[in-house]
Amino acid sequence: MRLRTLLAVSELKLVLLTGAQHLDRPVRWVYTTDQRDPSRYLSGGELVLTGMVWRRGPEDAEAFVSAIAAAGVAGLAAGDAEFGSVPPDLVEACARHGVPLFEVPIDVSFATITERIVLALAADRPDHAAVALDRHRRLVEAVAEGAGLATLLELGSTGIGAHCWVLSPTGRVVAGSTRPPSPGKRELLVRQFLQADRLPRTVRYRDSPPCTLLPVPGRGGQRMASWFLVVDGDQEQWDQGQREVAGELATLVSLDRSRLEERRRVENRSFAPLLHALTTGRAGPGEIESRLAAAGLAPGDAVCALSAATVGGGPGLAALVLGELAAERANRVLLGTLGEEACAVLSGDPESLTGALRELRAAVEVVEPGLGSARLVIGISGVTSASGLAGAVEEARHARTLAEHRDARTAVVAAEEIASHLLLLATVPEELRRSFAHRLLGPLRDYDREHGSDLVTTLRVFLDCAGSPTKTAAKLHVHVNTLRYRIARIEELTGRDLSCFPDRVDLYLGLNLDPG
Repeated sequence: MRLRTLLAVSELKLVLLTGAQHLDRPVRWVYTTDQRDPSRYLSGGELVLTGMVWRRGPEDAEAFVSAIAAAGVAGLAAGDAEFGSVPPDLVEACARHGVPLFEVPIDVSFATITERIVLALAADRPDHAAVALDRHRRLVEAVAEGAGLATLLELGSTGIGAHCWVLSPTGRVVAGSTRPPSPGKRELLVRQFLQADRLPRTVRYRDSPPCTLLPVPGRGGQRMASWFLVVDGDQEQWDQGQREVAGELATLVSLDRSRLEERRRVENRSFAPLLHALTTGRAGPGEIESRLAAAGLAPGDAVCALSAATVGGGPGLAALVLGELAAERANRVLLGTLGEEACAVLSGDPESLTGALRELRAAVEVVEPGLGSARLVIGISGVTSASGLAGAVEEARHARTLAEHRDARTAVVAAEEIASHLLLLATVPEELRRSFAHRLLGPLRDYDREHGSDLVTTLRVFLDCAGSPTKTAAKLHVHVNTLRYRIARIEELTGRDLSCFPDRVDLYLGLNLDPG
């Protein structure tokens, strides 16, 4: 039932105080509470009934309403018994958070409201089990006849009575029965899938209708190795037949994925000797050319290489993640491992590969919730021809080394960054980095602490402005004479001459080795 229907029941005497634009929201269930934060007990779609015992002052309304709004409730009904009327601060909080608010008169019990909702929900659930089970049998027959994933989803969509999609843990739409969810919604679905304590799970995105996430069984049970099924609607509202069709569909999708993985394993068998030849440096041009041909690559094919590793992750996690990130982002993807390092080669036309690499960098952030305590680092080469693949693999591995020295949970470094001083800085041991920076900048930091000055910032801006006093003074909003005084003080404290290029380089490296 919908909130509008509830409001029309005369015997309940409900008065709408705010949220008229949301009256078409469906009510999945009813929940009575006087806790200050009941969100842990809400799964979305409930009409929350409260006597407002939790309210001690006006500030409490914001905390309560924000909590239930975040849980995705359908609306809030507040009783008059405690205060005689609904306080204005509660009305205002509900208006801010888009939560429809009803006033319940003192002579109407919450039990009466609960009974009417439960009876209405029961009446709205016809028994479709027989029809659903018949469609379940059609699913099994389709698999026996070799139907593809698209056909399975069409049949499953008909059997459940709702659109459905298969998504990867990177948010990639593997297949679907209709137009896929928006990128923002897919990102939410991935995050909910990777972080959910248990599945199936009902998820709501903004004001759109709910959808249900079901796991597609994968290798080893790891979420990062699994696809998942998204079905429009709330699984709590499904009948038994719909649940069985959804569960069977998820299982059949896993069979289709197993077939795909087997094809990829066959393709990757020829990549292992090629990867070995490329990384050992002992193979001659003739051997590499023959290995390329065995892997299905011609010397003129456009390719790029990727290298990935996880820091603190379990065995094989890097290969799982890299394989999923690279999947279907090129005409062909070859995947192999070197110990705990995973390497991939993507082939296709140069423009498509460049676009694929941009997409991949964005997708890396999406998988972060599924990494647990591990860090993921990836290096990406430039696009080149297959005849230069050895250099591309080396370039990707160097880029990954640079990524390992970054602090982010997920770090991606592309080829263009290798031609920077950052690669050299990244390979300097941490103790040496800090020692070098302290010897150069320690006197400046001490002086700043003692005198409340800002010499370190002045130095950084001066170097960023290529040593131009005019630009530096303008950026710092100081007079040029003031800047000259600061520069003289910096030179005195560091013993370096800022008009000397090698001294500038030393100070610049010191700032980058220890920016804190």
